[in-house]
Amino acid sequence: MAVNVEVQTFSHFINGKWEPAASSETFDVVNPATGELVAKAAKGSPEDVNRAVGAARAAFDQGDWKNMKPKDRAKVLYAISHQIAANAQELAYLEAISSGGTVRRIGASDILQMVDLFQTLAKFVVEYPYSETLPVPPFPGPAHNFIWREPIGVCAAVTPWNLPMVIATWKIAPALAMGNTIVIKPASYTPLSTLKLAELISAVVPPGVINVVTGPGAEVGEALVTHPMVDKVAFTGSTEVGRRIMELAAGTIKKTTLELGGKSPNILLEDADLEIALPGSLFGVFLHSGQLCESGTRLFVPDKLHDQVVEGLVALASKIKLGNPLDPATDVGPIISKKQKETILTYIEAGKQEGATLVCGGKEVTVPGCEGGNFIEPTIFTNVTNDMKIAQEEIFGPVLSVIRYSDVEEAIRMANDTIYGLAAGVWTRDANKAYGVARKLQAGVVWINDWHMLRSDAPFGGYKQSGIGREMGVHSLDAYTQVKHVHTSMTPELERRNWYGILFGQK
Repeated sequence: MAVNVEVQTFSHFINGKWEPAASSETFDVVNPATGELVAKAAKGSPEDVNRAVGAARAAFDQGDWKNMKPKDRAKVLYAISHQIAANAQELAYLEAISSGGTVRRIGASDILQMVDLFQTLAKFVVEYPYSETLPVPPFPGPAHNFIWREPIGVCAAVTPWNLPMVIATWKIAPALAMGNTIVIKPASYTPLSTLKLAELISAVVPPGVINVVTGPGAEVGEALVTHPMVDKVAFTGSTEVGRRIMELAAGTIKKTTLELGGKSPNILLEDADLEIALPGSLFGVFLHSGQLCESGTRLFVPDKLHDQVVEGLVALASKIKLGNPLDPATDVGPIISKKQKETILTYIEAGKQEGATLVCGGKEVTVPGCEGGNFIEPTIFTNVTNDMKIAQEEIFGPVLSVIRYSDVEEAIRMANDTIYGLAAGVWTRDANKAYGVARKLQAGVVWINDWHMLRSDAPFGGYKQSGIGREMGVHSLDAYTQVKHVHTSMTPELERRNWYGILFGQK
C-alpha cells in the first residue's frame, strides 16, 4: 500500500524569520537520483528581494554588527562552526537529496571544509590589519596618514547547484567576518541546505545579517544583482552567466567576485607514479559526476605512457559504483537534472562525431532503486585533439579527454590553450620539475600529485575567463572590505602649506 508522505514547503529566510513568497507561489525541488519530489520552495520575485535587501541594509546601517570588535566577531564565527558541526547530519541529508552529492563525500569533506573555513577566518579576523600607519612624508609636509579597511555593506551571493553549502560558505564566512550583511540566492535545484544553513547562522547573529531568497535566476538573481542598496556581488557558476552578472553589476558599479568555469588540464609526466596518478586523475574528473568547476577534464599523457595509462584508467573507471547518494556504499551520484544529462550526452555524441575514440562509458544508465534518476557512466575519450569541442568547452559531467603529447613544452602549450584558467595539475616524482611546469601553467591553483585539495587558508579563483578575485584565505577578507585613506596635516603654519602658494601665489 502506498504511503503518502507530506512534502515540506520551505519559505524565504528574511530578517531572522521564515517568510513566504509575496506571490504565495512555490516551485518543486526534485531528487536527481530518483526523480521524486522532495520539497517545495518559495518562488521569489523582486518584491521578495527588496524585503531581504531592506533587512540586510537595516542590519548593517542601524545595528552594532559592523562595529563589533574583532575578538567578539571571532567568537561568532566559532559559534557558527559549532552550529554546522552539531547539525551535520541534517545538512548532509538536505544536500544529498537535492544536489545528488553522496553522503559519504558530504560528511567526510564538505561539512569539515565548512567548519574549518569559519574557524580559520575566526583566527584571521583577530590578526587582520584593519589599519596601517604610513611613514611621515617629506612632501608635501608633515602629516599622519592611515589606511583603514572597513566593511563594504550589503553583499549579494548567487550560488550554484553543485556544492550548494560549501560554496555558500565561501561567501557567507568572509562577508560576516568583516562585518557585512548578506542576501543569498541559491540555485533553484538546490535551495534546501542553504536555507537550513541560514537558519543555523541566524541563531548567533542579529536579524537581517543573513537572508535567503529562493527562486528563478532570471527574476530573483537579476533583481538582487541590480538592487541599488547592494554594495557587492559574489557569484559562482558558468562563465556565460558570469558575463551577465558583470554586465548587470556594472549599472551601479558594484564590487564583484566571480568564480566561473574551467577546463582544467592535468599533465602526467613520464616519471609519474601511476599507482597514485591514475586513481588521482579519475578522482579529479569523476568526483560528483564531474560537476565541479575545477575538474581535471583534460588529461595530457606522454606518448610512451599512453597505452598503459589508458588501459589503467579504463580498468579503474569500471569499478566506480553509481548509486543513491544516501547509500554510504555509493561512489558517484546522479547528474543534477534531465536537462544537464541531455547536455552531457550531446557533448559525448559530439566527441564521437569529431573523431575521438570512446573507450569507456558514454551512456545513460538505470540504477536499481533509482529508476527515475539521471545517471551517466564515467566516460573516457582517447584520440582527442586539443581543438575538439570536448577539449575546449566545459561539459560539467563525467567526461575525460585523454590527449597525447610528445614533449612537456607541447603539453604546457596545449594546457594553456583555453579561455579558462581555474585549476591545473602535474604528476611526477620530481618536485623541482613539477614546480617548473606549475610556473608556466595559467591557472589560479596548481595541484602536484593531487587534485581537489582546497584549503581554507589559501586563495581559490581563476585566471582569464575563469573569474575575478579569490575566495578563502586572507584574500577573501580583502574582497569584503573598503579601503579608506585618512590624511591629517601636522603643519600648523598656513604659509608652509604646499597648497597655499599654489592657489594664492606669493603675497
